[in-house]
Amino acid sequence: MELQDYRQQIDQIDAQLTELFQQRMQVSSGIAEYKKAHNLPVYDPARERAKLKSVAASARRPELQEATERLYSMLFELSRGYQRSLNAAQTPLMGKVRHTLENTPSLFPEHATVACQGVEGAYSQSACQRLFRTPDILYFAGFDGVFRAIDKGLCRYGVLPLENSSAGSVNRIYDLMMEYDFSIVRSVRVKVDHALLTLPGVRREEIGEVVSHPQALAQCEGYLRKFPNLKITPVENTAAAARMVAESGRKDLAALASPNCGELYGLTCLENSVQDHPGNYTRFICISKNPEIYPGADRTSVMLRLPHRPGSLYHALGELYALDVNLLKLESRPIPGSDFQFQFYFDLETSVYSDRFLQMLSGLEEVSSSFRYLGSYSEVI
Repeated sequence: MELQDYRQQIDQIDAQLTELFQQRMQVSSGIAEYKKAHNLPVYDPARERAKLKSVAASARRPELQEATERLYSMLFELSRGYQRSLNAAQTPLMGKVRHTLENTPSLFPEHATVACQGVEGAYSQSACQRLFRTPDILYFAGFDGVFRAIDKGLCRYGVLPLENSSAGSVNRIYDLMMEYDFSIVRSVRVKVDHALLTLPGVRREEIGEVVSHPQALAQCEGYLRKFPNLKITPVENTAAAARMVAESGRKDLAALASPNCGELYGLTCLENSVQDHPGNYTRFICISKNPEIYPGADRTSVMLRLPHRPGSLYHALGELYALDVNLLKLESRPIPGSDFQFQFYFDLETSVYSDRFLQMLSGLEEVSSSFRYLGSYSEVI
């Protein structure tokens, strides 16, 4: 036989498969109606496990058993998504999202009182000014203080660093997001350029100690190796490090902070852009106590716990694959007091106005043992 003959056979089989697939989905629509009428969940893991075992065993060629199981696993995911789209699930979460969409103003506010970690000159200040035209900024020593300020009603928003392109995630923020029931309403990327700042007149060889935030120190690790016998001291914030140098009077002390901090605190910039990677960006999130979804939101963040059994994460990712939803970030954090169990953080790319958005949330909520919708928003680049 020639290649064209084989292709003709494949085309004939594919035509049969397409027709059978449509018949299968039609039956799935009947199942969706039955489950809705009897208040049954779309996902039935016991039924799917039994079915997967059965179809794999029915494969006549042993080497195709695993591939057959994967094929049907995808069919099940497509079927679940189709059933959810037909039922348009009215869960409390779906109601909350629709209510938020309907009641959020059409424009993101230009003016607001905003909590930030650090002091004047911090990178969070730059992020805040990128998000708001005229913010009133309240500074707090730690990330916890930002969350508490919003929780107590001292301010409407908080701006916090979530991840850096070279140093990775700020894990403390994920832990606090688990603790507080807040929403992400916008995010922004800020170019981070660290400068080596000292008192005026200090020479490079006089420096014996460098202070900065742990993330900044990590971002400049290669550069700092050039200093012999250097003491490296982490502090709560880059701007606080610059202020510490300005107030210390010490010629052996330097800070890693923004050039703006040098101007703000009267310091000399011995060297600029000392981070190891020139394309150094930090992503900040803007959080609020009440959910807000502004027009153009195309990024969604969720936190979920999965059943402690094999394949749980695969099923969650399978829901995204079946809906063609792009996973932008996946982070895991240990659950305090648990026996090696983890909370997963997802950043997902899909418009809040698409049909797949509600299907995605419904699917992830259903396969999770615990689910938190953190918000839908757009990112300022």
